[in-house]
Amino acid sequence: MSAPEVGARVVHRRYVPYSHAHYAGHLVDGAYGLGLFGDAATDLSITTDGDEGLFASYDEVRFHAPLRAGDVVEVAAELVRVGTRSRRMAFTVHVVARGAATPDAPGAAVVLDEPLLATSAKGTVVVPPRP
Repeated sequence: MSAPEVGARVVHRRYVPYSHAHYAGHLVDGAYGLGLFGDAATDLSITTDGDEGLFASYDEVRFHAPLRAGDVVEVAAELVRVGTRSRRMAFTVHVVARGAATPDAPGAAVVLDEPLLATSAKGTVVVPPRP
């Protein structure tokens, strides 16, 4: 296995189910995006280090726009710093499609012309020592 390199990146797409809506307007709580960051960080850790790693911290968490049930989101994790055992990552959640239901078309949705940045953060993952 080669050494992890700054710039390594993974991207996930996910539909936000209505079962995750907690607030009026089908809003989803901010923790939903953080959970997606955890999944992407695990994928990136496996890809770069062959281990799931353990999250040590989140910081610089920013909620730029709401997530809603019915959204399709793109979650990205990028390796921005490599330490001996620590891996600094940058995360984003972009809404790429949004539900646009009406009484006449309850399943209607639209692909957004430009992805909408919903959440961003940085975090640190710790991996076991390399053999």
